[in-house]
Amino acid sequence: MREIWHTIILLSFSNIFMTFAWYAHLKELNHKPWIIAALISWSIAFLEYMLQVPANRIGYTVLSVAQLKILQEVITLTVFVPFVLLYLKEPLKLDYLWAALCMVGAVYFMFRTR
Repeated sequence: MREIWHTIILLSFSNIFMTFAWYAHLKELNHKPWIIAALISWSIAFLEYMLQVPANRIGYTVLSVAQLKILQEVITLTVFVPFVLLYLKEPLKLDYLWAALCMVGAVYFMFRTR
């Protein structure tokens, strides 16, 4: 169980970096050439990979690859929605709820025992 929590924590921090690398430039660097945004995003993404790779290695000791992927997607949605609302100041959409419900179903099917 300890490995799962380490994986969740590392993937959560990894996802925060990933979300900023992928989307923060849309707000902060939209007036700069795309190459500048790409270089800055890549440097942020490097930090993301420094957390994501060990997270997946730890997680793979107790989870399947499919379970790791679904866990990553749930964390992505959990990080992305507050980012969009609070950082990018986009309006809350009911579609976020529907996406979350689909993820709950995905978690159920990936983690159920047979």
